[in-house]
Amino acid sequence: MMNKAVLVAAFVACQCTLSFAQAQTAAIHQGHKDQLDTNKDGTVQRGEYQTFMAAAFTGLDKNKDGRLSKPEVGTILTVEQFSATDGDANGSISQAEFMNRVMADFAAADRSGDGALQ
Repeated sequence: MMNKAVLVAAFVACQCTLSFAQAQTAAIHQGHKDQLDTNKDGTVQRGEYQTFMAAAFTGLDKNKDGRLSKPEVGTILTVEQFSATDGDANGSISQAEFMNRVMADFAAADRSGDGALQ
């Protein structure tokens, strides 16, 4: 049950994050914000997001090899998103590549530059 919850949360977070890169005017949906705002201060801090996404990577990495394959991400990422995240183009996404992408997307969504998403 927990694995499914992590996978669903990872899907939501990835979709939310990747859409920020494509449309920076998007705001975090309240349901997403509630999941990510662990200190309940009304914003998603960079550290909260980073912690969540690291856990999401771990939940998606079913074979625990430290890399995400296309079957592991299934329909969570489009082919284009997978390719854009696979920085070394080796057909899998390392945790570093994943974190680099999602944190770059966070930075792009943080229009005020204060390290928090409203």
